[in-house]
Amino acid sequence: MATTTARPIYEIASEIRAAWRKVYFGAVPYLDAMSDLNKVTDSYYMDSADSVIRYFLANAATFRGPRAKEIKAELKSMIG
Repeated sequence: MATTTARPIYEIASEIRAAWRKVYFGAVPYLDAMSDLNKVTDSYYMDSADSVIRYFLANAATFRGPRAKEIKAELKSMIG
């Protein structure tokens, strides 16, 4: 069961953009979608926020460093 957090997804997406200088092209569409999401129960067109976050994480292997690790852990905790 997915849980929600006090921090909106769009806020996390903004922080990712600030921290990840050269966003991997495969992650861009999911990061764009996350910018329009508030919570994990939202939808982005026909996709659930849960699936958008999962696809982002699958394409974020080059997002590295201590802050990247924290952000990825936060996203993973949101989707359960």
